[in-house]
Amino acid sequence: MSTQQHPLGISFEFFPPNTAAGREKLVGVRDALAERGPRFFSVTYGAGGSTQDRTLTTVRQVREAGIMTAPHLSCIGSEKGQLRELLARYREEGIDSLVALRGDLPSGMGGIGEFRYANELVEFIREESGDHFEIAVAAYPESHPQAPSLALDVENFARKVKAGANLAITQYFFNADAYFHFVERAQALGVDTPIIPGIMPITNYTKLARFSDACGAEIPRWMRKQLEAYGDDSESIAAFGEEVISRLCQRLLDGGAPGLHFYTLNQAAPSLKIVDNIVG
Repeated sequence: MSTQQHPLGISFEFFPPNTAAGREKLVGVRDALAERGPRFFSVTYGAGGSTQDRTLTTVRQVREAGIMTAPHLSCIGSEKGQLRELLARYREEGIDSLVALRGDLPSGMGGIGEFRYANELVEFIREESGDHFEIAVAAYPESHPQAPSLALDVENFARKVKAGANLAITQYFFNADAYFHFVERAQALGVDTPIIPGIMPITNYTKLARFSDACGAEIPRWMRKQLEAYGDDSESIAAFGEEVISRLCQRLLDGGAPGLHFYTLNQAAPSLKIVDNIVG
């Protein structure tokens, strides 16, 4: 297995499997992606700690490939005492990288906890752990779906960075100009940390449309029409998605993006095909 990092600065995200079969499958996915020399892996975390134990279990499993692995940490619905214990646990495990997010309040929970925004979580991590953790935060090139305006969203993003974040990973998007515009506006506010584009491979249009509607990621009309035209032809959808996303990645890197972070949905092949299409 290669230990040399990929020259394009790629990284991959996993979610914690909830079945034994899913955990077994993830080993093969992890190993296939590790061969490309990613800078890091990340593992998602449910709001209010709804997958906290599975997140740590998955981090342990993924780290066995020898790649730095960053658990997501969500503050909504969490108390300071809980997070303090979790940070101490991560340090004991030798984890030194985190993705700090506000998160969403899961249904059935009565309150948001002691944190309202991700910048407060970043500040808390720095207060508790100093510079031990490399902290990544989220960015939204097309604006967070709950933000009243893009200008205010960029200001909120700058607050997260200035609270102590080392880098940012964006929500996925399909419009490179939105990313470049966001980066320019963030830099105008004094942000100089790397803002890594989040990349979503396209393999299933129905799921993609549902994800995108929920998170505010715009699927351009021409893409929607073409994907709809393929109907249930999964091979054509995958081939079209590979072509479109490969072109997007190439344009982002050619325009100065500092890397690419792939939302794998615990699959290796779609992301690997795109990585292998990119010219360094």
